[in-house]
Amino acid sequence: MKEAREQAPSILLIVGTDTGVGKTWTGCALARALRRSGRRVVAVKPLETGCPGPPADTEDGVLLARATGQSEPLHALLRFRDPVAPPEAADREGRQIEFEDLVRRVREYAARADISLVESAGGLLSPLTWEQSAVDLARALEARVLLVAADRLGTISHTLMALKLLELNGLEVLGVVLTAPEQPDASTGSNAAAISRLSGCSRILCAPRTHDPETISDSVQEVTQWLQLA
Repeated sequence: MKEAREQAPSILLIVGTDTGVGKTWTGCALARALRRSGRRVVAVKPLETGCPGPPADTEDGVLLARATGQSEPLHALLRFRDPVAPPEAADREGRQIEFEDLVRRVREYAARADISLVESAGGLLSPLTWEQSAVDLARALEARVLLVAADRLGTISHTLMALKLLELNGLEVLGVVLTAPEQPDASTGSNAAAISRLSGCSRILCAPRTHDPETISDSVQEVTQWLQLA
């Protein structure tokens, strides 16, 4: 597995092995930690589905924006009504997703910060358009990748496949965050060592399950150190 180069990244793409594994929690935690350290940080959700009305407090893009305190964007760049994959949601509304334009907009926001956190939609290969996925987004943004997975049974295979795919596509992995599942199982707590042993990835953080803002920031301090060392 190819790990990060020596120059600190300006754009970090947060991707998941699946939907619902804690990408937004991780992004918000990292945003707070970076902001607390004095870094100028912007967080962007390019695409979000399941947004039927005006931006709501529970939306990923809104939560990310509030975690950084940024003035814009205040929600996902493109929002769609139905909770399905973005290109399907766009088709249902008679809309098109212009990938190049989306990349341009993300880059414009990234230029205003020391580091930009970009949260992809769904899992690593979930389609952003009918032609592009998070792999293509990482390439287009020249971003390094933070992979997020749930610390539960099945995550070893899912995480190894994602790491292999990122490696095959020449993308640099900053590290892996394993988020605590709502219901721990017999594998919870042992998956990190197994993934490290099988992949050679030395940067794996097991994040606790918490909603306390201070504890959240503290829980990802190790990731901010990866950024400084990268």
